[in-house]
Amino acid sequence: MSIPAAFAGVILIWSTTPLAIQWSSEGGGFLFGVTARMVLGFMFCILAIRLSGTSMPWHARARGAYIAAGTGIYGAMLLVYWGAQFVPSGWIAVLFGLSPLVTSVFSALWLPERSLTIPKISGLLLGVAGLAVIFAGGGDFGADIEIGIIAVLLSTLLHAASAVWVRRLSAELPALAVTAGGLGVAVPAFILTWFAFDGVWPEMLPDRARFAILYLALFGSVLGFFWYYYLLRRLEAARVNQLALVTPVTALLIGHWLNGEALLESVLAGTLLILAGLALHQWDVSRNQS
Repeated sequence: MSIPAAFAGVILIWSTTPLAIQWSSEGGGFLFGVTARMVLGFMFCILAIRLSGTSMPWHARARGAYIAAGTGIYGAMLLVYWGAQFVPSGWIAVLFGLSPLVTSVFSALWLPERSLTIPKISGLLLGVAGLAVIFAGGGDFGADIEIGIIAVLLSTLLHAASAVWVRRLSAELPALAVTAGGLGVAVPAFILTWFAFDGVWPEMLPDRARFAILYLALFGSVLGFFWYYYLLRRLEAARVNQLALVTPVTALLIGHWLNGEALLESVLAGTLLILAGLALHQWDVSRNQS
């Protein structure tokens, strides 16, 4: 698989995931939605491993990588599903746009990467400024939006920490093995959480919710994680997470077109800053590689 193809696939999935998360919670609640997604995703992943003949290493470093991936999947997904009850779907991707900055800090602490060069920091700060402009014109989206934003921000933090932790441990592991191992750790935790706080099987799920759960299970939990970990093995973690500076724009547009979410003029100004930050960061990466 080519790296550009993997980038395009992750951008598409990350752009549509926030809205699918909201739709998958209809009828059964957010705990059922995330648990059903992860169980089905784990089943799809095991099937893919068997069909492809991918090996599942079990040495100490591999087990550490699976725990790192599973911890990130469980913590980040649980928080973002809960926060999605209060935050517009496009805003979820916007909040995840902060992950490159957090990832750069974690990479500098945990990995032998020059992730905090001046151009990179400047590019990331431009991206953050773009996100701030979008938020400034957001208006009032409900009384609980602040707590929803905090939940998604915590999800972003866990996601970034897990990404760097996985990259540190999984250099020699197949991406599909890391995906399966991470889901194998996360799925029991999701099931136990659902039983503890809900445990009620929904009598009826809307068609949109069923489709969203299946979509997230196959694309979000298998192909999305597979392509993401594939990129983490070949590129700097901070560069991989530059994806989060593209998906806010596409997710906001998708939320507007498909879910009737407000698309304000401030989004245009924020988009320009985000793209400028991305261009600056990519210029620095290309300069260092030449």
